[in-house]
Amino acid sequence: MPTYSVAEAKDNISRMIDEALAGDEVTITRYGAVVAELRPREPKAPRRLTDEEWRRLRHRRADRPPLGADSAALIRALRDEAP
Repeated sequence: MPTYSVAEAKDNISRMIDEALAGDEVTITRYGAVVAELRPREPKAPRRLTDEEWRRLRHRRADRPPLGADSAALIRALRDEAP
């Protein structure tokens, strides 16, 4: 586990980030005592919609008028109308 003093950390932040991304936990010390640790961020889990959000989406979709064609046909029509 690489260790840097605060003074060294100021000059080596790019290297420290690279080391953390490579899987090392980088330690920063002040006067010999650990004050911070740098490690890669855990991937964030996707947020799940609440029942209320699903209900609002369904209601919003139901309130919209039908388009009269599928999306591929609409895109073709828009493309063919272009100058």
